[in-house]
Formats: sequence, C-alpha cells, structure tokens
Amino acid sequence: QVQLVESGGGLVQAGGSLRLSCAATRHTFGNSAMGWFHQAPGKERTFVAAINWSGGTTEYVSSVKGRFTISRDNAKNTVYLQMNNLKPEDTAVYYCAGRRDPSGSSYVYDYDYWGQGTQVTVSS
Repeated sequence: QVQLVESGGGLVQAGGSLRLSCAATRHTFGNSAMGWFHQAPGKERTFVAAINWSGGTTEYVSSVKGRFTISRDNAKNTVYLQMNNLKPEDTAVYYCAGRRDPSGSSYVYDYDYWGQGTQVTVSS
C-alpha cells in the first residue's frame, strides 16, 4: 500500500508563495504519475496539476498556468507544487495523488492513492 504525506501548506498573503511537498513511501514511485488536486469548503475536489512518471510531461488547470509549477524528484520519492502569486481563490485543502500508470491525468477517479491533504489559506 502506497502512503502519500503532504507538507508545506499554511497561511500566506495574496501575491505570496508556498511550496507543497508530497513524499511517497513506495519504491515504485518512479513508475507512477502524480497529481495535485484541491477542494474548497462545500465544493468538489478538482484538478490542479499532474506530472508523468519521468517529469517530462506536465499538465495544469488554466487558472494556475504561469503561477504554479509541478515537479518531482524520483530519487527522493517526492513530488512538489510550487505556488507563486497566490490569490484568495486558491484557498483550499490541497491533496497529492498517485496512480498506477505512468501517464498523468486530470480526472480524480484515475488516481489510486491519496494523501491526507494540507490546508492552504490565502488572505487578501
């Protein structure tokens, strides 16, 4: 069973930056695509970014393009989400997800493993 542990959330002012990290506990992390999703209170969990097994292909929701960057370090079994120029509408719980497939996906149901989530709050 793969475990994903997120860290790096917190409270930041609009225009600020945060870097989320997600550490995986399985040695086959390098064969798995990874994604980040977020969920605001009363709303569905939605796609933010995804990265394929090698890190060579990334995908973003349009609202974060140019502001967020997803990356991975397979030697450390870790995926990152660098978030710059944060906006109040980015406030949500952010979840790391992994799938038993090397290709990334923007669909929640394509992912097999989930972290516990980390809160990101952006004040105006």
